[in-house]
This record gives sequence, C-alpha cells and structure tokens, in this order.
Amino acid sequence: MYYLNTVKAKFIERPNRFIAYVDIDGKREKVHVKNTGRCKELLLSGADVVLEHSESTGRKTAYDLIAVYKRNTGLINIDSQAPNKVVKEWLESGKYGFSMIKPEYGYGSSRIDFYMEKNDNRYLMEVKGCTLEVNGTGYFPDAPTERGVKHLYELIKAKEEGYMAYAAFVIQMEGITRVFPNISTHPEFGEALYKAEAAGVRIIYLPCIVREDSLSIDDKLAREINGELFIY
Repeated sequence: MYYLNTVKAKFIERPNRFIAYVDIDGKREKVHVKNTGRCKELLLSGADVVLEHSESTGRKTAYDLIAVYKRNTGLINIDSQAPNKVVKEWLESGKYGFSMIKPEYGYGSSRIDFYMEKNDNRYLMEVKGCTLEVNGTGYFPDAPTERGVKHLYELIKAKEEGYMAYAAFVIQMEGITRVFPNISTHPEFGEALYKAEAAGVRIIYLPCIVREDSLSIDDKLAREINGELFIY
C-alpha cells in the first residue's frame, strides 16, 4: 500500500488519543493520529515523524500521522488501518491460490478480518498490527484489548468447527521477525493466545518492508519465518 503526499515533521505533543501537535518547517500544526494505542515509547518530543496530507474536505486536520522514527529501531509505521490493507493486498496477489477472499466476515458474535476459501477448505484469519518493540523484540498489544481476546476465542471455536484458523501479526517495522504477547500490559491476551495455539490456531508473523510512503509484506521473509503458510 502507498501513501500520497507524505511530509516529514517533528513531534511536539499528543494531548489525547486522536490528535497530536507537530512542527512542520517551523510551523506548529495539529494532526490526526492514525493509532489510538498508547505509543508512548514512540511519540516522544522531538521525534521525526511522517505525515500524509489529506485532500478530503470537511476535516479538522490537514494531516494524518502515519509513521515515526525510533532511535535504534528505525522507521515504524503506526497506521492502525495499514495491517488489514497490506494483508488484503498480500492475499489477493494470487500467490496462495484462494478462490474467495472476503474481509470483515461475520462469525459468532464477531467480525473476523478475513474469510478465505481454497479447494474444499475454509479459512478464518484475524490480523493484529505490531508497533511495540522492546530490546529488539516485538510485542502485542501496547494497551489492553478485550476485543483481541474475544477474537482469539472465536478462532478457537472456528478451529473446532473445521475452519483453518489463523492469527496473523503484521510487524510494522523492519528487523523484527517474531511477536510475543505483552503479558505485563494484558495477561489475558497472552493466556488467550497460548490457548489458541494449543487448540490448533496457527500463529503467523508477517514482517514488512517499511518506507515513508509505503508498507508491504515481505513475502519471502514471511515464508522463511513461518514455513509453508497455507498448507491445506
């Protein structure tokens, strides 16, 4: 996926989850933050950030904050909408031979990110974006996510009903290849992930190629890390 009209800025402050103030060539500008997570280790005063200028009318802000440079890690895409977009592009590339790909699939009392079909098999995949890095390791989540726990239990149920069930972690930075549950922040998510894996839900890691104006799944590296991704 690509971003149009990106510009660099300096981060100043984030008064709430939805907006931040940045410095663009000496001008203080209010921008929309495309991530409601905490991002406290990323959005630090003086950090270099990447914005996308929006041409939409009726907005209160002219820019979206989409990425940030973190010391010793590099560029991290923090757009919470990006993981589903890049997974959709990746699945629709034709590399894995799905005859049907349907986003936002209703299952149980949830909407699972993707439903796919191949041969006589049905797949459900829930997607999570990883932006939290600590000492060279990726973690999820950076804030408690009851919705994420609920989806894991839905995947366990789906697996019991014969679906091929996947939990996919899209790693929105380079140099990280695995993601661990952030049990210090949300132990219930770690417990649910452990139960899901034990029940046969496949946990996969999708490293990305991260640029200021684009994000894409590194398919070659994903295959190296996970082995055969869709073996059924």
